[in-house]
Amino acid sequence: MAKSTSKSLVIVESPAKARTISKYLGKDYQVEASIGHIRDLPGGAKEVPEKYKKEPWAYLGVNTDNDFEPIYIVPADKKKQVNKLKEALKGADQLYLATDEDREGEAISWHLQEILKPKVPVHRLVFHEITKEAIEHAIQTPRQIDAGLVDAQETRRILDRLYGYDVSQLLWKKVGRGLSAGRVQSVAVRLIVERERERIAFHDATYWDLEAAFATVRGESFTATLTSVEGRKIPSGKDFDSTNGKLKNPDLLQMDQTAASELAERLRGADFKVTNVEVKPFTERPKAPFTTSTLQQEANRKLGFTARRAMQAAQRLYENGYITYMRTDSTTLSNEAIGAARELVKSEYGDSFLHPTVRVYAGKVKNAQEAHEAIRPAGTPFKVPQAVRGELDSDQYRLFELIWKRTVACQMADAKKQRIAVTIEGGGAVFTASGTSILFEGFLRAYVEGSDDPEAELANKERLLPAMNENDSLKVDQLDPKSHTTQPPARYSEAALTRTLEEKGIGRPSTFASIIDTIQKRDYVYKKGTALVPSWTAFSVIRLLETHFGPLVDYEFTAQMEDFLDTISRKEAERLEYLQRFYFGDGSDAKLEHVAGSPIGLKPRLESKVEEIDPRTTAKFSLGTPTEGEHREEVFVRVGKYGPFIEQGERRGSIPDGLAPDEMNMEKALELIEQSQVEDEPIGIHPETQKPIYVKVGRFGPYIQLGENDDEEKRNQSLLQGMEVADLTLEMACKLLELPRTLGVNPENNEPVQAFDGRYGPYVKCEKETRSLPAGVSPLEVTFDEAIALLKQPKTRGRRGAPKEPLRMFEKPSPITEQEVKILDGRFGPYVTDGETNASLRKGMEPKEMTFEAALDLLAERAAKGPTKKKKKKKAAKKKTAKKATKKKAAKKKTTKKKGVVKKGTVKKG
Repeated sequence: MAKSTSKSLVIVESPAKARTISKYLGKDYQVEASIGHIRDLPGGAKEVPEKYKKEPWAYLGVNTDNDFEPIYIVPADKKKQVNKLKEALKGADQLYLATDEDREGEAISWHLQEILKPKVPVHRLVFHEITKEAIEHAIQTPRQIDAGLVDAQETRRILDRLYGYDVSQLLWKKVGRGLSAGRVQSVAVRLIVERERERIAFHDATYWDLEAAFATVRGESFTATLTSVEGRKIPSGKDFDSTNGKLKNPDLLQMDQTAASELAERLRGADFKVTNVEVKPFTERPKAPFTTSTLQQEANRKLGFTARRAMQAAQRLYENGYITYMRTDSTTLSNEAIGAARELVKSEYGDSFLHPTVRVYAGKVKNAQEAHEAIRPAGTPFKVPQAVRGELDSDQYRLFELIWKRTVACQMADAKKQRIAVTIEGGGAVFTASGTSILFEGFLRAYVEGSDDPEAELANKERLLPAMNENDSLKVDQLDPKSHTTQPPARYSEAALTRTLEEKGIGRPSTFASIIDTIQKRDYVYKKGTALVPSWTAFSVIRLLETHFGPLVDYEFTAQMEDFLDTISRKEAERLEYLQRFYFGDGSDAKLEHVAGSPIGLKPRLESKVEEIDPRTTAKFSLGTPTEGEHREEVFVRVGKYGPFIEQGERRGSIPDGLAPDEMNMEKALELIEQSQVEDEPIGIHPETQKPIYVKVGRFGPYIQLGENDDEEKRNQSLLQGMEVADLTLEMACKLLELPRTLGVNPENNEPVQAFDGRYGPYVKCEKETRSLPAGVSPLEVTFDEAIALLKQPKTRGRRGAPKEPLRMFEKPSPITEQEVKILDGRFGPYVTDGETNASLRKGMEPKEMTFEAALDLLAERAAKGPTKKKKKKKAAKKKTAKKATKKKAAKKKTTKKKGVVKKGTVKKG
């Protein structure tokens, strides 16, 4: 009897995962990829099957009249892959569905089974790491598809479609086209808008204290801060009311500069002594191993990665067998992993750094999703980072090292520290100084949260004080008044937003990266450094939702929806009645009431609100009424179809890109209106053309326009660098419009010599020769002789000649390249560089205001897009191919010349 040549077919999601798994399974298995979902709800009206197109619910892709039955289709770009999988299945004797072990993965397996309709045995393989042992164990212990997980994913998809499509349509009508709403997306935007509202309402306060430099009898120096005077405590930032800038407790001593200086003068002659020395030993425990959320947060803080960049690197590490599954809410580790981590602590750091007992991290997130372990290095024993450095790209290596260190550190000994607080008194004033010393590094030797360099961070964490005893006399070396101004609440960074969403139980950490991407793509949010800033459009959308659809953006309600989806995954609840109540609002059930709150009734509510919602009201934000000047009408920010603008009566003003809502006040609004009024009035009439000349402000700065807006022959000319709009005269505008200026004819070649103001600065040109004008020489004033002299000079390499001084230098080197981080002035504007990566500053970013963290964030985002060298190689390869093709074509043309070859640029008829 002939031996069967059939193979078992294994299907995973990605080609990378397929390649890794195929190495472990051998020739008896064929491993293919579905390349994500192979079936989904229709993406638009065109994708809806013909038989459903006339149904009132067709646009949703969900039959709301028949138990919310989803209408699934195979997208056009997946049909080829589905056919490939069907063909592979024909020769298989068994089908193994090895998609990820979460709800999405379970749903993909179910869809594969539904589409492929296998006639051979079907097995579901689950594993949380791609290693030989894990794959072999999964093959030996297969299970069936989990209907509860599939149902939970399907319910989530239906719920998101009902919410997203219907509410988005309303936003299109009432706010602007292209907007979207989402179950988690809209709540995330609300968090960011609420924080900006707090910043707008914030009133700062300034207070003063003293910083003293004391010396002990042995001459050892240290600094201390004033905490009270004559029994009255000096306030700190938390003692002020953020809504009015006043002290919550009037008994505190709020000094101004004069009072602080007078006190300093008085205390310089006072006698000081130590009145109390308090020593407090304490320990610090290592953090739990990474979950999806904490990995995203720490990669953002420590490596400067966006959530998406972190997840992309983690995905590649998982698929290639370096880490365990990266979508998990669990902080637990397997016994094998704990053993591997403890062995590494002993071998890498020594027995004294190993915690005496096994550390167990309980306290998983409620309803942790399916994965049973935290994120850790795959396999046992763990590979050390240096051993895999040559196999990984930069992002993957840095993330792997982060995961490795965190995993190993979780089994290390506590760090032992000591805090010393010293109280100093004299002249009725009390000063305090505190210091921290590390007695034993413990886990900090391997891993310090938020730092990429444990050695440097350990040094930063120590602040040592000289040895002192009570009643020791101290000498005042220096007393300086110090000013402090309270700060508004910080905007959310990606890490902070991720943490807040998780704390509130909103959404799933695995979706946070795509949510943060979406709210930026929809222009609800933009980045200023690392901070997420809401747009005025976001303000308008959130006001509309809060006013008319409160529960849809209510934090507790959204979390309850998440809980209900979890009950479905555990087969503790049915979805139908919940969807009925959510969409139609009818029905009543005590259990559902407890789980999901009051019914929404989305559809009838939307229908009733269409006429009720006045877009002019929801899109109008008052800034108040001016008390001075000619115009006393109320001033508003209004969100229009083409963006936000300032409105005062009949007057309007454009809001420039990058101006954050908390920076918009009455003064700024009136300035923008006045600026727009100037644009509407010509500064004069051109003496030759008799056309009006206007001063305009565009996205690249101010410019002049010759002619009306509808004049087909109108001309624009940018102002020269250093020119101010306020100083612009009609005569100067006419001169600008003469550019390029013809200075004369070069006697050597009879070609004209001209002066230009180009994108890289002013220059002179004759035929193909160009020379940049020296600093201080204007293209409006350069003479013919000066131009000829410049053109005779040898051309310097590059258009800019000698390199310019940096616009900004940061004190710290790059944690990645260890080179200086600086901001330079480039041909397309300022950019930040770390010696290897260059990243342009975005609109609204000021070099002087940029923080070091914001600079690293820009560099990280640019680095994530990949090196430019690869593109050059690709381009070169293309050129090479093109060259060969040209030769072939030429040969063909030669042989067919007599047969009526069509010439280039002509069309052969017939």
